[in-house]
Amino acid sequence: MALWMQISQQLPNLSNQTLMELYPDSFPIDVRHYLANWIEEQRWEDFDTDSLEQEPQARRLLEQMVELLQEVAFHNPNVVEKVKLQHISRNMSTFQTQPLQLVRTVRDILRRERLLLRQAAMPPFTQMPTPINGTTLTSREVNTSDLDTLVLKVLDIQSCRQQIHQLQEELNWEKQEAEPMQGQNDLDPKHADQVTKQTRIAQLEYKYQECAKKRVQLLQEAMCSLEQCQTRLIHRIKSWRWEQLRSTIGLAFDDNLLPLQTWCEQLLGVNGNLRQELMLVKRDHGSVEQFHLLEENLSHLLQLLIHSSLVVEKQPPQVIKTQSKFSSTVRYLLGEKVAPGKPVLLKAQIITETQARNLGQGVIPTENVGELINSTAILEHNTASKSTCATFRNMSIRKIKRADRKGSESVTEEKFALLFTTEIVITGCESPYCVQTISLPVVIIVHGSQENNAMATVIWDCAFSEPNRIPFVVPERVPWSQMSEALSSKFMSEVQTSRGLDRYNLHCLAQKIFDKLEISEDFNKMPVSWAQFNKEVLPGRTFTFWQWFEGVIDLTKKCLKAYWTEGLIFGFIGKQHLHVILQNKPNGTFLLRFSDSEIGGITIAYVDVCENGGRKIQNIQPFTKKDLDSAGLGDRIRDIKCIKYVYPDMPKNEVFKKYFTVPSAPNPDGYLPFKLTTVVDPEPGSATASITPQPVSLDPIYSIQTPTSLPGGPAAFAQPYPVNASMPSQDDLYPPMLYPAESMDFMFQQ
Repeated sequence: MALWMQISQQLPNLSNQTLMELYPDSFPIDVRHYLANWIEEQRWEDFDTDSLEQEPQARRLLEQMVELLQEVAFHNPNVVEKVKLQHISRNMSTFQTQPLQLVRTVRDILRRERLLLRQAAMPPFTQMPTPINGTTLTSREVNTSDLDTLVLKVLDIQSCRQQIHQLQEELNWEKQEAEPMQGQNDLDPKHADQVTKQTRIAQLEYKYQECAKKRVQLLQEAMCSLEQCQTRLIHRIKSWRWEQLRSTIGLAFDDNLLPLQTWCEQLLGVNGNLRQELMLVKRDHGSVEQFHLLEENLSHLLQLLIHSSLVVEKQPPQVIKTQSKFSSTVRYLLGEKVAPGKPVLLKAQIITETQARNLGQGVIPTENVGELINSTAILEHNTASKSTCATFRNMSIRKIKRADRKGSESVTEEKFALLFTTEIVITGCESPYCVQTISLPVVIIVHGSQENNAMATVIWDCAFSEPNRIPFVVPERVPWSQMSEALSSKFMSEVQTSRGLDRYNLHCLAQKIFDKLEISEDFNKMPVSWAQFNKEVLPGRTFTFWQWFEGVIDLTKKCLKAYWTEGLIFGFIGKQHLHVILQNKPNGTFLLRFSDSEIGGITIAYVDVCENGGRKIQNIQPFTKKDLDSAGLGDRIRDIKCIKYVYPDMPKNEVFKKYFTVPSAPNPDGYLPFKLTTVVDPEPGSATASITPQPVSLDPIYSIQTPTSLPGGPAAFAQPYPVNASMPSQDDLYPPMLYPAESMDFMFQQ
């Protein structure tokens, strides 16, 4: 009822003509007033008014409406209103033969009301939001407004046509009445009646001509509005696909296609109404060039809409291994408008980057570059979700034909795509339409060892591709600021954490990828190339930047997610920054950092005392996933006696106690239990861990303490870079467990 309360306040400002057009004789304003709450609770927009299958549902709404009107009339104390409402309820029965016409009428009234409210609330100059590529991007509210405006234009055309028909009937009657009067002389008293008749005929003919001009003008305006609205729709579908691509690196993505589907269906309905009106105009005025152009434009818009409505709702994996199963779902946004009868079969095939590029030029790929099994699926309608989809559940690539590679290009840099094609007949259209769509780019591998490099290709493509690009063009270089955002987003997405990489982490990553040790340097505008990302090995290493970074993601995701999310892991930090933040800390102060020298390793850096009384930084040999699977990070930190305070100054047993493992109960068969204990010895060649037997006891070896959160949270790690900090070496080669004193690049002097 909220809509009626708002529109009723605007009624005094509306002209009589507007009110008559808003509430026609077939649906008086009294019905809108007395049944406002019930009317606004019904789902009028869900009806397909062109489908006879929904007539029973529409008839039930009509019956409810008549019953409610009679009930309101019965309880109304005003006799005049009572009689009036009873009369209206009887007249409503005229919809009995065409109940869907009632749905159209009420739906159009509600649309007009919403439009009037928007126009009343809209400031004189309203700017539309603009997306990244400069084209106007409409929000859901703006889309609704555009559609309502478009529907109202169609209603105006229909109203104008009805008025022309009425004028034509009046003209025919007046001309028939005037015929017997022809030939009378001017002295005849009836001559005055003849003059009156002729004047009346001239007036009707003038009105007829004016209405005919207005009808054509409205038709042209509606065509223009339809084209603009459909252009925005197609842009939004493309934006949806681009956002789907960007979600690969963890960016937010709303995958709900129902609003776009509703938009498509409404535009299809408007197109059909305009084609019908155009046919009637041609019948009344003849087939002139102007109408022929409008007809061609409508056909073009219809074809474009039908072709643009096929989307890949669930993408196949972007790294596909041959001989392995994968799935994909393709959705047709005009599925409810597909003509019943013959099932619609979708077919999938593999295409190369070149073939994908040629699709835009209308070149259908003929060469088969791969053997894809289980490559067909039926387009099926789901009534509950109101979606029409074809699901490919068990596709598999048996073999692939690769193109000739250029220079140092590897097989993991070659991009393919899946092309989905089908032939569809839309209700109300005579000929079938061949529609197609392609998946996001995929990389096809034959061995698991290629997956890491293939994923690098996918990440680069998803992070740095532009909207509406030529398939699958990406820049060779991007600014570090753009790269750092992608790395942080991907890290958060894969680890499933709310904590991203801070500026210190990102600065360390920049130092690594550019091989520059300067603490104060600004890397944001420096370009980073694809080769630096995953072709060239890092200086002094045997792996690329991405291989190393992905190893950290994998370790954090599988073993360290909780530690990272709570801010217990500093993460990426260079040796020089490490020197700066630990130089004035007490002995035993430590932090957790990702290893520079080993893929998927985390190490503990701590302040220790030298033999000569000075202080030094020690780095314990990195723990890998295999190490942490045998004993968790919390237990290892508990066992290592030489580390006492988590940076900056928190006792480790308070911070990490929630991660300490509670010993198992004594074994009932009499065996002594054992545990794996981590031992750090600063002498070279010392053991790193030992198995310690535990005597059978009814008392637990360790007491259980209540976990406490880290004071200060992740922000406690944030320390500024001193501009004049010393620049120690980046070497990160570990002895069996840690750096011995003589191998350290720098020491702290007391």
